[in-house]
Formats: sequence, C-alpha cells, structure tokens
Amino acid sequence: MAIATPFERIWTAALIVIGDEILSGRTQDRNVAQLATWLNVQGIRLAEVRVVADRTDAIVEAVNTLRARNDYLFTTGGIGPTHDDITVDAISEALGVAVIEHPEARAVLEQYYATRGGVSAARARMARTPEGASLIPNRVSGAPGIRIDNIFIMAGVPHITAGMLDALTGTLEGGRPVVSGTIGCWVGESEVAELLRNAEKAHEGVAIGSYPFFREGRTGANFVVRSPYQDQVDACLRDLTAALEADGRDVIAGGI
Repeated sequence: MAIATPFERIWTAALIVIGDEILSGRTQDRNVAQLATWLNVQGIRLAEVRVVADRTDAIVEAVNTLRARNDYLFTTGGIGPTHDDITVDAISEALGVAVIEHPEARAVLEQYYATRGGVSAARARMARTPEGASLIPNRVSGAPGIRIDNIFIMAGVPHITAGMLDALTGTLEGGRPVVSGTIGCWVGESEVAELLRNAEKAHEGVAIGSYPFFREGRTGANFVVRSPYQDQVDACLRDLTAALEADGRDVIAGGI
C-alpha cells in the first residue's frame, strides 16, 4: 500500500475572481469548478478562492496575500477592452512594475482583428501587460492571457479560460493528482458526523467530504473520499461502508 510521507510536496494554487458583476449576482461564476478540475489533473490543489470587486486596492491586497502563500495564483476577469478592466494595472501595482504594451500581444491582436475592423484604441488595451510578463495563448478570441512570476492572469469568460488552461496543460510543476470515490446514504449528516470523523482520523492522508441534500421527501448525504493514492481511497471507502452498515445504514456505492 502506497503511503504519502510527511515530506511529500503538496503544490497549491489560489484563484481570485475579479468583477463587480460576480458580486452583484448578475453573472454566475463557473471558473472555480473549471480551474479546480484542471488543477487536480496537474497535481495541484486549489487551496482558496477570493472574489473581489473592480477596485485596485482590493485586487492589490488579494494578489499580494495569495501569491505569497501558494505556489500559483490565478486571476479571472478584468482583462478586456473597457475602462473598468483594471486587472493588469492592479497586478502591475502589486508587483511594483510598469504597464507596457506587449509587442507580441499587439501582433496577435493585429492578426486577429485584421478582418474584424482592426485594432481600435479599446482593443489595444488587451495588449497591455505588466512589464516582464509572458503570454498565455488564446485560440478562442485572440487576446492572450498573461503570466508573470507565479501569477496567471486569465479571461473571465469560461470558454475562453478553458482554452487558456488547455494551452497551459503540462507546463506547471505539480505533485500527484488527487483521486476520489463516493458513497451515499439516506441519512442526515449530523447523525453520522462522529462516524465520519473517526473514519478520516483512522486513514491518514485522506479527506472525507460530506454533501447533504433533500430529495424525494427524504434527507440524504453523499460522502466523498479524496487522497493522492487510489489504494488509500479504496481502503477508506471499505471501512466507511462497513461502519455505516454496522450502524444500520444502507450504503449506495457511487453515491445517490
């Protein structure tokens, strides 16, 4: 059985979701789940997410806090052509560098908009980057994402973000991808809270998430076991299933 040592490297990332439209509820963010799934395949854990308004001071504070305590920091939103797209300016301020027009980004935009009305002053804003940055290819809408230090500045539109993540696949250093398994019960999670706690404590290196729901007039919960090692997941699921059944619960493999 593979056992993670206490010295095994765990790589983490944070996400800053930027935009007044997210905080107002006008737009529902889908990038958290998308990024978390992608990072897991890269062997990186999404450790924290913060949603901030289109305010320079809020972005600067979040960037400097989260980049310092994670291996990677991703931001989504605020890199478009309008006046309230201030992410590049705010991150440049956070890093203490100038904002420049990136020549490669400008060339990409010139090519993309050659048959779409050309590069207007507004569109040219999407060629601005912090000084010293490199680009993340965007095969969907032309305007590239930006990488500087351990920060990845990406679009807010989910399908554009997906394309940028695809371009980054395999380029970040990470550890083991996390694997998981699920079981479900028609039970209130509070009724088995101590049982879940004991199972997690007995299986070092695993985490158990409890996800309650109300369906068909009944209360139930799905229990997800996660670990970098499949054999640890399998062993914990076996023991957790046995403990639930011994407590008189019917367990459904794969969840409800």
